Amino acid sequence: MYVIPPEQNGDFVAAMEAVLRTYHLPLNQNVPVICMDEQPVQLIGETKVPIPARSGRPDLFDYEYRRNGTTNIFMFTEPLSGWREARVSTTKTKQDWAREVADLLERCYPNAERVTLICDNLSTHTLGALYETFPPDRASRLSARLNLQHTPKHGSWLNIAECELSVFTRQCLSRRISNEAKLRREANAWSVHRNGQQRGVEWQFTTNDARIKLKRLYPQIQT
Repeated sequence: MYVIPPEQNGDFVAAMEAVLRTYHLPLNQNVPVICMDEQPVQLIGETKVPIPARSGRPDLFDYEYRRNGTTNIFMFTEPLSGWREARVSTTKTKQDWAREVADLLERCYPNAERVTLICDNLSTHTLGALYETFPPDRASRLSARLNLQHTPKHGSWLNIAECELSVFTRQCLSRRISNEAKLRREANAWSVHRNGQQRGVEWQFTTNDARIKLKRLYPQIQT
């Protein structure tokens, strides 16, 4: 799908440039930059037992399948360090997002003074979600350590977590996964393997590039 941003839109370019500036900050363990995205996953079961692969022949499976409902993947990644984690959630409510963010802050980055979290502007991605999920004292501690930075509407392509979701989709979801427990195992194994490869992301697109290549998005100032 193509995401077409609005032309001559000051709010769009302001949010875009803020994200681009953040991507070019140096690695800072006290204030790490994390990207987050999510996507639904269709659980698909077999109606007939597949035939395992053997020498000279791939595995065979029937074209018919059984729908076993949906689940959700939360993807977190720190591009400069080459870390990412795919997490499975039954639903994708405000409370689900808040619990994932709390785990990010308390388990993954307990010693960071503050975490910059880049995500899209879904209604579930708000500091208010923390207060709707946790007692006020814990919600306050979490929100004080969280710097939320939203990509603009029609600007989700600015989120590096989308790149990791694309890789996860190709490497894990290209085959049928029938239940949530199996998807959790696959997501965990994928995260461990990919982190072991230490594959980071070097973002090349700059604010100056945007002002040239995406000039049509910038408001025309009347002089």
